[in-house]
Amino acid sequence: MVREKRTGKMYALKCLKKKHLAHSNLENEINVLRRIQHENVVGLEDFYESRTHYYLVMQLVSGGELFDRILDKGVYTEKDASMVIKQVLQAVSYLHENSIVHRDLKPENLLYYNTDENAKIMVSDFGLSKTLEHGVMSTACGTPGYVAPEVLAQRPYSKTVDCWSIGVITYILLCGYPPFFEDNETRLFSKIMRAEYAFHSPFWDDISESAKDFIRNMMHKNPTRRFLTEQALIHPWIAENTAKDVDISHSVCEQMERSFAKSKWKQAFHAASVVHHMKKLQSSLSEPLPLHPCMAPAPCLHEAEALDPNGNLVPGAGSPSCSNAESLSHSEPGSAEKSREGKDFLSETDAAFRPSKRWELFQSRTNVDIAVT
Repeated sequence: MVREKRTGKMYALKCLKKKHLAHSNLENEINVLRRIQHENVVGLEDFYESRTHYYLVMQLVSGGELFDRILDKGVYTEKDASMVIKQVLQAVSYLHENSIVHRDLKPENLLYYNTDENAKIMVSDFGLSKTLEHGVMSTACGTPGYVAPEVLAQRPYSKTVDCWSIGVITYILLCGYPPFFEDNETRLFSKIMRAEYAFHSPFWDDISESAKDFIRNMMHKNPTRRFLTEQALIHPWIAENTAKDVDISHSVCEQMERSFAKSKWKQAFHAASVVHHMKKLQSSLSEPLPLHPCMAPAPCLHEAEALDPNGNLVPGAGSPSCSNAESLSHSEPGSAEKSREGKDFLSETDAAFRPSKRWELFQSRTNVDIAVT
């Protein structure tokens, strides 16, 4: 957290160590963030660099992650989920209108603006986002649990991959567990590619047919028949009053705690899993397909050089090994053990800030004079 000296306004500072820059998408993220301004998208305020780090001054979002708020809410309904998804759709629709595909939509990238009860949802983390030039992409990117079948199948894809991810998030918000769960990685990916999911009893018994219809349209296996954001925004579950106002917090929170224990949220469906899957596919082909750099596995870091999901150094926090990351998968609803292990994310000081010369992002603006707090 940092403070602008002139106004006293607080911001968030995203710190990236230069020696780890090869494993980040910083330049891409900056190029995307500088183009967008929306009330439900975390904004970029300024950019600095020191001898060892790059620093992104971001809009401060202090309300916490989506799942944390649901677990702490007490009363939670379908209507609450509908309101969350509506805001996500509005943000993603704006991105698509500006030819930007997020490509990594998942619950931990959905944050509340502040701690107010009716705080708005903010979409964050544009490290894997892509500016569309010709409308079709082919790079295998994203988080496997939320990635569309055509991405796992290594086929060209479009902006509808974001709509699939929103469908997965909606599913989880209404039952507390993911739509695809298997104790075997190969079967897990196979289920995703076949779009093989169900609305299990008793978890879905009290959920409206309108909500299920919305999910079916968002998670259609055929991307040409999948809803676009414009269609999703006018679906009755979003635009009308078909979302039930019945408390489902007990069932959802119980499943959420079992399926998404806090210590696992940032590790579940690690990118190493999809890399491992791609390697398996390649080994079965006579002509191996090269992995795109975006899917290259990150190195296993020493405990003292662990990074948080934004690429920031976390001294002493530790980092899961690649083998552990690859073994993560979902089991049947309600079968996972509960784990609520927390982590303290520490900051580190560095040389004085100076405006970056590498990316001339704000030539016409005065740089924010900031102080670390």
